[in-house]
Order: sequence, then structure tokens, then C-alpha cells
Amino acid sequence: MSHKLMKGLLATAVLAALTGCMDADPKEPVVPTTCAEAGDACKTFTVLHTNDNHGRFWENKDGEYGMAARKALIDSIRGEVEGNGGEVLLLSGGDINTGVPESDLQDAVPDFIGMTKIGYDAMAVGNHEFDNPLNILDMQRQLADFPFLSANIYKADGSRYFDAYKVFDVNGVRVAVVGLTTEDTAKIGNPEFIGELTFTDPKEEVAKVIKEIKDGDMADVIFAVTHMGHYADGQNGSNAPGDVAMARSLNKGDLQLVIGGHSQNPVCMEPGTNNYADFKAGDECTPDQQNGTWIMQAHEWGKYVGRADFEYFNGELHLAGYKLIPVNLKKTVEDESGNKTKVLVGDAITPDAELKELLQYYQDKGQDSLNEVIATTDGLLEGAKSDVRFRQTNLGRLLAMAQSDKVKADVGVMNSGGVRASIEAGDISYRDVLTVQPFGNTVTLSTMTGTELAEYLGVVASKQIDSGAYAQITGVKMTVDCTAQSVAISDVNGKGFTGDATYTFTVPSFNADGGDGYPVLNAVKTGYVDADVLYDFFKQKRSIKATDYNPVGDIVYINSDSTDGCKITTK
Repeated sequence: MSHKLMKGLLATAVLAALTGCMDADPKEPVVPTTCAEAGDACKTFTVLHTNDNHGRFWENKDGEYGMAARKALIDSIRGEVEGNGGEVLLLSGGDINTGVPESDLQDAVPDFIGMTKIGYDAMAVGNHEFDNPLNILDMQRQLADFPFLSANIYKADGSRYFDAYKVFDVNGVRVAVVGLTTEDTAKIGNPEFIGELTFTDPKEEVAKVIKEIKDGDMADVIFAVTHMGHYADGQNGSNAPGDVAMARSLNKGDLQLVIGGHSQNPVCMEPGTNNYADFKAGDECTPDQQNGTWIMQAHEWGKYVGRADFEYFNGELHLAGYKLIPVNLKKTVEDESGNKTKVLVGDAITPDAELKELLQYYQDKGQDSLNEVIATTDGLLEGAKSDVRFRQTNLGRLLAMAQSDKVKADVGVMNSGGVRASIEAGDISYRDVLTVQPFGNTVTLSTMTGTELAEYLGVVASKQIDSGAYAQITGVKMTVDCTAQSVAISDVNGKGFTGDATYTFTVPSFNADGGDGYPVLNAVKTGYVDADVLYDFFKQKRSIKATDYNPVGDIVYINSDSTDGCKITTK
């Protein structure tokens, strides 16, 4: 007997009793408008969520986030919710892999162990789950005591590589959770590892799965856990369409909730608008709502645990409350004398002792080699996502230069998605190198005529900002026409420029194989691994002057909404 059928019989019985008692004045049954009015017929439950873990199983140097503290917080919320008669569903928006050396060198084993101990119920498959060969991903699936979900990833035989969805009984409510992965994985995933997989349109797949669930009367509510990105008002730029576009593509009411990831932003909106709020840790957060679908995302790295409290009655789902709970995050405050200190935002969370002891083993593993100091820098080398995907930066240019110098090429091209962190002023360690360049791509060398190089750079240099495809480029002076997707080159490596001259350039193997939508190249794979090249570059230089790698105005962008790269707004 379905949940809705049981409620219908109960309402009929109540009506019959009322009619029998008041034959002279029959009345319609009162339909409750609140959970309190519905009484026992109202079911409460809480969805907790994180996304884009990226190897951060351990707290940072300031004691922020970390899985042990996350577990303590989630255990506390579970106890509270269950004490009030509810239940908790814990979901992840994916991208567990790739980010810090301690995790990368151990194939994210500590991260999946931590998630299992915390008690995750399901996760979306992220694009970075494909940074390793598929046998590593299969190992991770076996290690995790929860399902990996993705409805739009298919094997060569036409079957899905992962389960499309799972149905959970959450305090008497049947909750279907559909998994979806960004279609961009086909171009930003390593072609060597995903060549036999097909990534279909999530909008089409979710519609098919929702129909299957509804036709089979398998669930009372349908949620999606996605790794597609949230882009305000659906403005996705060069990225594949994300959660907003998907929600708008469906029949209103078919999908109640999206728990997302990939864009790594706190989805907190100015109420009643499609604009992001100026959210800071500790602030109130209003999630997005599009076409009747709530959309939520908890920034990145386990910095926050998203908490959505729901009430289910009259066959409808109601959001009773939502917040992003900071996990030991700190803010910098300055006193009257100008002294700066870091103070907690919110309540202190004591990490779970058992999980911290377990993860300590993995944190300690290999520390000696990771802490080797190989150089120093007198200033910040900028590689943060919010910088390197929006403009030319000193670290982006340094990486492109290091790779082109290694093989004495004229031009260096570095995709900004391959730059994973900044390097602070001071000592540079092997850990920093592996944090910045964790993917293990090799340097490729291509030779082209000037005409061919201009055609290639026309495609690459016009990739839009706010995407990993945005290119950091050295060794060439040119004007990029973002609308025409073409370039006018004036000089290559101090040699001038002609269409029939021959030039060489480097690009990571990931991009040479077509990653990020770059043209596929018949390039020489030099065998030099990107992290090793950076290590050798720093080791040889020993002392880095950060300003030596600052942009020098060699690249000019026209027909763009930004002077720092191509930005063409679409509606």
C-alpha cells in the first residue's frame, strides 16, 4: 500500500466519522496547512550535504574543516533530528578526488574511509572521479559503503556505469535520489581514462528517470544529487548547462530538490532574485529556487555542512529551514593597534577522536618528502580558482613558461583548470608543487606554421573566463577577437611573425588529447610530467621573484565583456 493511498483511506475514515456525528450539518474535512495541524500525518526529515571535497580529509593549518570535525557536527545534528522524531539523509555533490598531496598520493583512500565512517547515504559522481584510471575508481566504489550515482554515464555496451538512482525510506517518506554528472566531463576528463565512456545530456536523462520513477510509483518525492554547477540565472558561459538549466527544463513539481556541486560556490541568493547574495560564513543563506525546485550547494572542501529541514504532509514537501553551518571556519579581525587575529565563526566543533586517530595515519604518511623545501618566493603566486580562471596570473604564466622552457618551445599554453592552488610567499615545498599540479599530465610539444598556430590559438585563447578551459599563455603577442574566435599575432618569442614560418609550443597532454574542448593535436609526448617540470623549475631557480611572472600586456581581448579574457553573456 503506497504512502499516498494510506493517507487517502485515513482521510475517508475521518470524513465518515464526522458525517455520522453531524448529519444535519455535514462539513468538508479540514485540510492542514502546517505540520502542527497535520499532527502525526506530518513527516519531518533533514537533508545534510557537502560537495567538492577535493582531498580535504584533514583540517588545514588553522584547524578549519576536516572530516573528523565534520563527523562530530553531523553526529550532533543526527542526534537532535532523531530526538525530535525525524531522520537524516546525508548526500555529497561529488569530486572527492584531487586537491592535496596527502590524498592524491593515496588515491583518496582516506577520504572515502572518512565518508563511510561519517555515514554518507549517496554521492554524485564528479568529473574529478575520473582523474585516475577506472580501476582506481572501481576500488573507491568498493571501499565506500554508499552508492555512487550518475544517470548519464554510459559504457560502450550501452549500459550505465553507475546506478541512476536509489530510493531511501526517510522517516516514512520514500525519497528517490537521482545522480547526474556534468556533460563537460567528456572534455575536461582525462581522455586516456574516459575514452570508452559516453556522457549524455543530464537534462534528458533526468526527465527519463523521473518518468520511470513516477510510472512505477516508486517515490513520494524526487531529489537530484548533481555535479553540474550552479550558475546564477543559468548563465553558464563556456561551462555545460548546470542545475538551473536542468530545473527549468522539467515540468514544474517533478523535481523537488537539487543538491549540487562542481561550481564550488555557496548557493545563497538575494531573496526573490536570481542574484547571488554577498554571503560570508555565519550569514543566513537562502537557497535558489527555480521552477519549483530548491537548489543547494555548500561551497567546497567540507567548509560547511548544508542543512535543509523538511516537512512532508498533504502529499507535499515544505522547506522549514535552511543554513550553511561552518565547520570551524575562522575570520580575521583587526584590533585598534592593527594586530590581526583569527577567530572562530560560529561554535567550536571538537573533532571526532576516533576518526581523527584513524585519519592521522594517512596524514602522517609520506610527510618527510612532501615537506622538502625546494625554493622560496618573495610574493604570492596566484593560482586560486577565483583568479586564474578569470585573468592571466603570475603562477599561470610561470607554469606555461616552465613547460615551454623545458623543451625550448616558443609558446607555452596552460589551461587554468590545471592550476589548483596558489603558493604563498615564503618557502616552496614539494607539497606545494603537488597541490598546484596534482594531475600527472605530461608536457606535449607541437610544431606548426604561423597560420596553423593562429588558427589553434584562435580556438584556445577565446575560451571564456570562469572555466578551466581559460588559457594562460606566454611567448606570444596577440589580439584575441572573442566574437570571431580568432587572433591577430604580432610576435612569437621575439622572432616576429609570418604565416609561413615555423613555431613550436607546449600544452598539457590532457588538452592535446582534446580535454577542455581544445583541438586534438598530433603532438610529441615528451614524457615530462607537469609536477616534475615545476619541481625542477623551482629547484633550478631557488629564488622566485613573483613580479617577474606578472602579465605584461602581451594579450589583448576585444569584443568581450571583460578586458582580461573572453566573456560573452548569453540569454
